[in-house]
Amino acid sequence: MTVYGSPPRQRPARLRPTLRLRLTMLNGLLLAGAGLLLLLLSWLLAGGSLTSGDELAKGSPVVVVKSDGTQQTVDGREWQQGLAADTTKNMLGKGLLALLVISAAGVAGGYLVTGRALRPLHQVTATARRLSTETLDHRLAHTGPDDEVKELADTFDEMLDRLGAAFGSQKRFVANASHELRTPLAVMRTEIDVTLADPDASREELRRMGVVVRDASTRANELIEALLLLARTEAQAGRRLNKQVPVDLATGVPVTLGAVSAEVERLGLTVTTEFSPAMVIGDPSLLERLAGNLVENAVRYNLHHGRLAVRTGSDGKHAQLMVANTGPELDPAEVPGLFEPFRRGGVERTGTRGAGLGLSIVRAVVDAHGGAVRAKAIPGGGLEVTVSLPAAGTTPLPADAPTQAALQSPPR
Repeated sequence: MTVYGSPPRQRPARLRPTLRLRLTMLNGLLLAGAGLLLLLLSWLLAGGSLTSGDELAKGSPVVVVKSDGTQQTVDGREWQQGLAADTTKNMLGKGLLALLVISAAGVAGGYLVTGRALRPLHQVTATARRLSTETLDHRLAHTGPDDEVKELADTFDEMLDRLGAAFGSQKRFVANASHELRTPLAVMRTEIDVTLADPDASREELRRMGVVVRDASTRANELIEALLLLARTEAQAGRRLNKQVPVDLATGVPVTLGAVSAEVERLGLTVTTEFSPAMVIGDPSLLERLAGNLVENAVRYNLHHGRLAVRTGSDGKHAQLMVANTGPELDPAEVPGLFEPFRRGGVERTGTRGAGLGLSIVRAVVDAHGGAVRAKAIPGGGLEVTVSLPAAGTTPLPADAPTQAALQSPPR
């Protein structure tokens, strides 16, 4: 058996300054300090009370009757001072003993109470240690009082919910990606094996095999490129884009329509456009891919002699791009799932009409630009997708970003 790396060394056991121990010591110090302050105050008050009365004159005789009945005559001033000193000394000694007992009991009680209060934290730690991709369904479900500990436990449960959803989505993504890549590879291998197994294969059969292998490899290449684009786009979500320049959506969309003009003509689609300025700050290549995916999806899932509508505009705060198309009738409940990877028309892995990543990439691009995307099923069949991005006037432009005039000026 080959073992890579050295096994982790066991840390020697030692007394750690745990939160429970620190809280217990802090409570003990506060209790002892308060008791010591109270004892000092009592000592001062008792000593003052014993010496605040009229003092006996020095030499005044005082007869002291002892417990055995004998009498003794002592100096009154000295007897009075000795009585006060003995009283305060006795009170101080017993008070210190009581303070020690109370402090010890307070520390022990504080240790127990603190341990009970911090028990949910130990549950959080134990749950975190048990976590794996197979045990993300564990929850604390803390039912204690609505305090900071319950807030922490609830936050931990919410984090587990998000992690579970993320891992579930990742598993589905990997499974679907494997399925999508396996299909063209299986087609290529089957064609090659069948052709090579025939010793009398003609030139036409070899050419046919080459065409099938080329088409399958093209599909696999497009899928890999889409996966890479989706990964790069999602990596930029929530942080600064690699490139931020002024972009007019109304200028880029006609280029996309021109790229699908042959398919539009083949299907006999009726195209209506309404282009108004829609300036945003973002990555031109990603925004071009966003518009391209929306238009390509609208054409790919359209009907013969159907309709395609594209509109851009801005209200000063948001720039919008709307793409609507006719097509199969969709259940409104299925529309949100269209933005998941490998979902086509609400059904996973159906046929060869694209890789099923178009709207997933759209959502990732929109998230990277801090916008929002909405989709709704059109009654009678079809889909309308509206992308809303922060307008250029509301988005600060980086100092090193080129201006729109610089972008439009021809190179020397």
